[in-house]
Amino acid sequence: MRDPLAERKTRDRSLPELLAPAGDPEKLAAAIRYGADAVYLAGPAMGLRSGCGNFTPEQLKDAVKLAHGQGVRVYVTVNVLAWPEDFSLAFARYLRQLQAAGVDAVIVSDPGVFTWVRRLCPDLEIHISTQASVTNGWACRFWAQLGARRIVLARELSLEAIQQIRRQLPPQIELEAFVHGAMCMAYSGRCLLSNAYTGRRSNHGDCAQPCRWEYQVHELKRPQQALTVSGDERGSYLFSSKDLCMLSYLPQLLQAGISSLKIEGRGKSAYYVAMVTRVYRAALDELALHPDSWAARPEWLAELEATVHRPFGTGFYFTSPQQDPALAPETVAIKQKTVVAKALDQTMAGVRRPEHLPEKTLLLQQKNKFSRGDKLEAVLPRGPVLSLDCLRLWQADGTEISSAPHPGMLVWAQWEGDTLPLGYWRRQGGNG
Repeated sequence: MRDPLAERKTRDRSLPELLAPAGDPEKLAAAIRYGADAVYLAGPAMGLRSGCGNFTPEQLKDAVKLAHGQGVRVYVTVNVLAWPEDFSLAFARYLRQLQAAGVDAVIVSDPGVFTWVRRLCPDLEIHISTQASVTNGWACRFWAQLGARRIVLARELSLEAIQQIRRQLPPQIELEAFVHGAMCMAYSGRCLLSNAYTGRRSNHGDCAQPCRWEYQVHELKRPQQALTVSGDERGSYLFSSKDLCMLSYLPQLLQAGISSLKIEGRGKSAYYVAMVTRVYRAALDELALHPDSWAARPEWLAELEATVHRPFGTGFYFTSPQQDPALAPETVAIKQKTVVAKALDQTMAGVRRPEHLPEKTLLLQQKNKFSRGDKLEAVLPRGPVLSLDCLRLWQADGTEISSAPHPGMLVWAQWEGDTLPLGYWRRQGGNG
């Protein structure tokens, strides 16, 4: 049987880096397997996504080892706006642990944190977070003169402004920009709604996301009468931003001189990370081969539509926030296709196939209930989506079953086809 991973070609190094989110070890593995050149993740503290699984110090070491073994770089977010109590012996130890683990860079927004990194770990590469609101070439030079290697540009910048910034800078200063994922309604993510409503500090990694809540307006003299401003029957999402999708504009992003294309989504599922990374990897590789005739394929856009997301837009690359605030007031989210299982390497999973099972069986971890005879499809890291007929199912111990109903259960599956479907299995048809 053919394993498509064995056919992976060397990437054209003239392309920008594809940077994928890795909110926990499972998402890290998905990002690496599905084509990321680099990943960004967080340790147990000082990152802006405390709600993700994140990584313990030991997991960080393993993550770096796994990524570097596949030629993938690892960047760690240390991008909170720090408070006095954050500057402690524990923080100093943490920075030294990151350096000892071999991470490729840390992502920083706070000048105090930046100073500590430079003093304690002078050889550790620093990237300036989008939280620093860098919107001009002089600010880029300021951070570079202090020792930063890369600037993650503010999401409010237009493509024209980015081109202007690039022309003002020497080539050794790298520019990174977001190309896909959720957007924040606040300027460069500096929001205080969460602090005001819940006491949870959004700029310290604990945002409650009140911008995604449902809102209604009440007239002072009639407080019991709710007025819908615009939206659906559940209320109005007055602050909820559209998701960013710049797939169709990759040539323009490359021409602007962006060094790294960043996918948002550390809080999303491993399936989301895999699918979005897969699409952008395929698109970039094809752009390298056919730069003059490249266009976004309909099947790529369809795959992005099959992930959980809000209505897509282009952020502020072509219009200013004053012209178009890029809000999605009438829709909460578009559901993704139903993922039923993830194929596992039985050796890595430490599970042996029972001897009486057919040779062409694959170990799966259930994600949603599926049954023998279901029409499924497998999404591999590369190549077309494979249509599958699930012929037979067995429990891990070899007992034959008609369905896999239990969350996370391990099952053996027999399928029809010649390609080894080591990827995510999902239902055929529309989104769930």
